[in-house]
Amino acid sequence: MVGKFVQMHVLNLDFSASLTSFREDCFACMPNLKSLSLCETRIANLWTTSAALSKLPSLVELRFQNCLLCSDTGSSPVSSWNKVNEDMDSKSHRDIGLYIELPSLNGEAIPYLPSGIEYEDMNDYDANHDVRSTAEDSSDDSEFDFSGHRQDFSLMELLPDLPRGWNQLVDQQNEISFGTLDMQDEDQFSPGSSNSRHPSYIASKKYISRHPSPICYEKHYRDYMIASLPNLKVLDNLHIQKVDRETANDSFRRHFEYLPYNMNNKESVVSILQKREVRASPTRTHTSKKKFSYASRKSQHFYSRSLSAAKVGSSTWPTLRPLSVLSSISRDERRSFRPRQFEYHPSESSLMAFGTLDGEVVVVNHESEKIVSYIPSLGAMNSVLGLCWLKKYPSKLIAGSDNGSLRLYDVQSTPTISRGIYHTPVTFDEFDQLTSVHVNSIDELFLASGYSRHVALYDISSGRRLQVFADMHREHINVIKFSNHSPSLFATSSFDRDVKLWDLRQKPNRPCYTASSSRGNVMVCFSPDDHYLLVSAIDNEVKQLLAVDGRLHLDFAIASTGSSQNYTRSYYMNGRDYVISGSCDEHVVRICCARTGRRLRDVSLEGKGSGTSMFVQSLRGDPFRDFNLSILAAYIRPCSSSEIVKVTFSQILFSEINTNVYQSFLKDT
Repeated sequence: MVGKFVQMHVLNLDFSASLTSFREDCFACMPNLKSLSLCETRIANLWTTSAALSKLPSLVELRFQNCLLCSDTGSSPVSSWNKVNEDMDSKSHRDIGLYIELPSLNGEAIPYLPSGIEYEDMNDYDANHDVRSTAEDSSDDSEFDFSGHRQDFSLMELLPDLPRGWNQLVDQQNEISFGTLDMQDEDQFSPGSSNSRHPSYIASKKYISRHPSPICYEKHYRDYMIASLPNLKVLDNLHIQKVDRETANDSFRRHFEYLPYNMNNKESVVSILQKREVRASPTRTHTSKKKFSYASRKSQHFYSRSLSAAKVGSSTWPTLRPLSVLSSISRDERRSFRPRQFEYHPSESSLMAFGTLDGEVVVVNHESEKIVSYIPSLGAMNSVLGLCWLKKYPSKLIAGSDNGSLRLYDVQSTPTISRGIYHTPVTFDEFDQLTSVHVNSIDELFLASGYSRHVALYDISSGRRLQVFADMHREHINVIKFSNHSPSLFATSSFDRDVKLWDLRQKPNRPCYTASSSRGNVMVCFSPDDHYLLVSAIDNEVKQLLAVDGRLHLDFAIASTGSSQNYTRSYYMNGRDYVISGSCDEHVVRICCARTGRRLRDVSLEGKGSGTSMFVQSLRGDPFRDFNLSILAAYIRPCSSSEIVKVTFSQILFSEINTNVYQSFLKDT
């Protein structure tokens, strides 16, 4: 928005298909805006949207969808609409209509689908969101049939009590589609009573959701918006009562984190560093009864985590920056790489290795974006799918490709890329259709798995393949991981829906235990302290298991999309404090607390230019910097190459900090 719009009171941005997100100050020029409509846009991020809207001090009416009253009593008037429009598919504009229920005193506001359709079976709800995956993560677009009924009505006839300000915005010719869901809530608030419950009154208030934006499909969307915008009086044409706000605030506390590490009050970086320097008592915060143990004054991590919370709290918008690395091997050749897999170095904070679709392995200083070592494919490797650094020998890493090639490279700290200098690799026996490699904690052995039910064990020092463990799963094994501290324990994840823990000391004929998911497993990894296993199954099924026996510790309850090709990957961040999760059919990375499962933030990827979509192919948390991560993002267009995007939450402003204070802080932490 350019200019000032002091006299603007009503703004209608409905059907703005190019509108995907808001910047921080985009509404700063509208101090008197009271009513804002954003139906059928592409807005999806709860955090950035609510933060941008909070800059509107006069906003009292907001809608991301049209909610039309269907019934105030037990009898629903949908029978008069039971006519099927034969030309529904020939319409130039397709409406999506869902029933929703207003929250009861202890209920939640979530979109409901037509009867017989499970929430996780819903396909892409945004008609403009044309997602395609590439390479092995490809999927066919399938149309979701709402089996709805439609008929033309005047919106003013259907909902004459529209909030003030919307009458002039109503398009009376638009169509309405809706399903046939008939659901009831046993505990329902009676509109005619004064906060009293009537057990005999079991029929819910039903509404039709019309022209929803993607944000409406986020779990607990209504509760989040009501809790985040305390001055709001009407949301999606539904008035916000006192009980609604109380319910929303309670729901927010249960499902979201306002600040990292359960901190409720924002504090400046300068204040935290000063307290750290003078050993002052930290600001007391009112938290839940079950406080984090590390939030106490005596915790050695308290100040570093307080600093992380201050950085994240200083801005809702993270910084996203593509890792810009260009090859210049010869004077005549200069091109960009096509990364397919990457790994941070375990001990050198500035180094990262990535393998490419062309079989190259590149070690880069991701801070300066300078190439440290370049290893060409030499025609022997295809796409590099497996990478693993050795811990005791920090200049060495294992690389595996999809054609089965397995090699150990020694990348010295200062080779000269312009001369193409690299060391002759150690070659191992091939493992056909390889997808994963991992080295044990003492750098003696590594495992390989792929599009088979077998796992191969290799000895690093001799270069020999020691054994092939056959038929460890009923379907192919996607990922295999050694534990971080025990050199003989490893976990496998498979599309047969099972995750298994094995022990080499017992000759893995039988697993230590088996844990099952409801869908095929894409990956598994140990927490840094080996207390937990993080399991990611197809379509956002992410769970944390106790590593000792495989019992469920936490279900992150991320909403499904309904796609059987939505491959989900999750990793730990900030040690084992947080979990980052992304899927190949979605352009968002979710950050959740690993202790409670509550959502902290969503990071949305946006392509270059309008109409360009991206999705998450892989991701990793930075092992040295809290709330820093990198995402391997792929573009929808086949001609576009993937890229590594670095995500950083608000940086410390060094001009605001006393140099001696900050240096002392770094020295002690």
